[in-house]
Amino acid sequence: MDMTTSASVPAASESATVADHTVTDRLVEANERYAAAFADPGMDARPVQRVAVVACMDARLDLHAALGLKLGDCHTIRNAGGVVTDDVIRSLTISQRALGTRSVALIHHTGCGMETITEEFRHDLELEVGQRPAWAVEAFRDADQDVRQSIERVRTSPFLLHTEDVRGFVFDVKTGLLREVDPA
Repeated sequence: MDMTTSASVPAASESATVADHTVTDRLVEANERYAAAFADPGMDARPVQRVAVVACMDARLDLHAALGLKLGDCHTIRNAGGVVTDDVIRSLTISQRALGTRSVALIHHTGCGMETITEEFRHDLELEVGQRPAWAVEAFRDADQDVRQSIERVRTSPFLLHTEDVRGFVFDVKTGLLREVDPA
């Protein structure tokens, strides 16, 4: 499979439509090629490794490669910052109670965009669109501290059955290494 980086794709002004094709058109075409060679792997939704990974949506994080995981090994829950929000708790609850996961790995990363914005983002949105978002931005200045907060949110959730194996990490986008965060 060919891998590309942002350095090998058209600039932002060109990326929306290239040769009358949108990015989504290219994704659909790629799916057609994928489906042509697809064979049902015979899996169900329960992850083989019984782990759920919560991570940032940053495009630089190839979680399966970085963690040595294969298709079917884990549940992956991603959002801006990799923070534990109510929706992440919802997904983890379903993952544990309905689909058998027992471990949770929380992964933030260096150079996260969530370190560059503030809750003022919500105010600006309200001024622009005339409605205040119901959600919090969950911005942070210190990735380690936010990992600690996320660990605490998972460990104290009354909805989660398995909170003894919850660990947090910061992924270094320059080296590819994980650094574990002490929850204390």
